[in-house]
Amino acid sequence: MDLDETNRAVLYMLQRDARRITTQEMAEQIGVSASTVRNRIEELENEGIIRGYHPIVDYDKAGLQLHVIFICTAPNPDRERLAEDARNISGVVAIQEVLNGNENVQIEAVGTETDDIARVSDELSSLGLEVVNSKILKSYHQQPFDHFGEHLVDGDE
Repeated sequence: MDLDETNRAVLYMLQRDARRITTQEMAEQIGVSASTVRNRIEELENEGIIRGYHPIVDYDKAGLQLHVIFICTAPNPDRERLAEDARNISGVVAIQEVLNGNENVQIEAVGTETDDIARVSDELSSLGLEVVNSKILKSYHQQPFDHFGEHLVDGDE
């Protein structure tokens, strides 16, 4: 699917704050009708470009003080299956497959104590992932990809 200026502006605004903006407000800032915005969102969802709407959780404030990234190695032929299997481990919240290098799977997990994190590490190893390193995250920041249309939205600086 080719992303025109309207699609990019819609994606940008949804990434900024999908929860607190209406299609009418988006339409006014983009310069199109609310029905156009609704139709574009539906198309982007149907094409799989928008795959969901998820909150960004501050795990520390939620009582899960340990937020860890496991850097793992998986044999390339098994990488996708192992990454999928890791989703079933309690405490795992995100998985990223990396195309190049030996450290080709990164797994984000949360827990309240070191035993939680040790269990996740053991379960990853049991699946066949080699845990090469782990890092405790201090904070997490996310922002919209500006090339999706920051310049197309009225009032954005």
